[in-house]
Amino acid sequence: MFKKILIANRGEIAVRIIRTCREMGIETVAVYSEADELALHVKCADEAVCIGPAMPRESYLNFDRIIQAAKETGAEAIHPGYGFLSENDQFALRCEKEGIAFIGPPSGVIQSLGDKTEARRIMQNTDVPVIPGMDKPAENFAEISRYAETIGYPVIIKAAAGGGGKGMRIVHAPDQLESLFVSAVSEAQTAFGNGAVYLEKYLAKPRHVEIQILADKHGNVIHLGERECSIQRRHQKIIEESPSKAVTPELREQMGQAAVNAARASGYQNAGTVEFLLDEGQFYFLEVNTRLQVEHPVTEMIAGIDLVREQIKIASGMPLSYSQKDIQPRGHAIECRIYAEDPENNFMPSPGTILYLKEPAGPGIRVDSGIYSGFSVPTLYDPILSKLIVYAEDRPAAIEKMMRALAEYAILGIKTQIPFLLDVIRSERFFHGDTWTRLIDDEFSPWKQDSGDAVLAAIAYAAYRSSSRRRGMRVTGGGEEDRFQSPWETLGSWML
Repeated sequence: MFKKILIANRGEIAVRIIRTCREMGIETVAVYSEADELALHVKCADEAVCIGPAMPRESYLNFDRIIQAAKETGAEAIHPGYGFLSENDQFALRCEKEGIAFIGPPSGVIQSLGDKTEARRIMQNTDVPVIPGMDKPAENFAEISRYAETIGYPVIIKAAAGGGGKGMRIVHAPDQLESLFVSAVSEAQTAFGNGAVYLEKYLAKPRHVEIQILADKHGNVIHLGERECSIQRRHQKIIEESPSKAVTPELREQMGQAAVNAARASGYQNAGTVEFLLDEGQFYFLEVNTRLQVEHPVTEMIAGIDLVREQIKIASGMPLSYSQKDIQPRGHAIECRIYAEDPENNFMPSPGTILYLKEPAGPGIRVDSGIYSGFSVPTLYDPILSKLIVYAEDRPAAIEKMMRALAEYAILGIKTQIPFLLDVIRSERFFHGDTWTRLIDDEFSPWKQDSGDAVLAAIAYAAYRSSSRRRGMRVTGGGEEDRFQSPWETLGSWML
């Protein structure tokens, strides 16, 4: 087992990994950019190393500085979290060459599954259902045009080298194809350094359902059931739950077995996710995420398994702690991602200083957070602040608990989409499980905050200002003379 692990990430996922390492008796090293000197993950880790300026390419994406930090601190392994270098096969290869364990799949697996068309070919050879589409990147627009006519409109253009909605365009008619092809190629080149794109048939109202897998270095592969991730905006998931209301026990067994087969066929190791689109009872392979997913806590809650702990054990060479028959999910879990975004302004980022933070609490409520009162949210990184996860005995009870938790969640000083999430959670569509991947665009766009919510926010801020003055805290925005907070109120998360 490793004695020291470097976390090559930031924010809530870095804090979450640090906590599991501490439970396992493993020392942690946080790396941070100059913009993150006061970040929570820096305060929580046993050691912290600054790896460069704020720009990601000079810090969190800089191979040399991260590897150097690992060597200087004696870290035996690197956990990439998600985002940044988590699916970068060249970084995984560099770790392998340097003799540092990469907590994820081997570099060759990341490379083959990271190429979306190569992944499609692997699935087809394993009899995993795939959406009709191209098996290799298009060489030019003429090839794209011919293929679109063959499979029929609507179609979707996708980047071959990445996901997250980048380089993705939905085309409803032939006269739209050329302009959307050009913009997709340009965006893919900017986002991934690779402008290759391919074409698939577009499903109008599918669900997004994914299967969590674990695979060790000894040939053991299991799945931990499904997560429904259909509530998305701009192809980015914002609400996830497990199990899915649309998946029957029979369908769960079929999808789980397909995911296991896909992992075996690709030589997969560590934690990963096989993603599918579900349309009228038929599932189709979408892609494999070769890393820990943002939504992994809902699986942890219903399965009772710490996925980060399993990742670390697998990377250290240990066999899986569980067999397939040991996996007996119970209850229902829902996750809401909390972003520093303005939902009334097309979800534009909303950086700034968090003046006051009050997280919800109680039985069955979990908050994976990377923030604290007084923390300044930077502009250069993904605006995710935290993840709110609830667990209950069934879906209606979980929905009620999530509504209560969102109503109690207070983040003042910046805009977040908490009021928007509350509207979605308490909607009839969500309550009845009538969801699809474009539900937000179709039913909640444009969105404006209810005036009652705005009044409550104003009352909360007034109460905060009043209590802050009584405690002698620093208060901004009101014209009073500023006073500094006690150091005990600004340390964030700390321990002796």
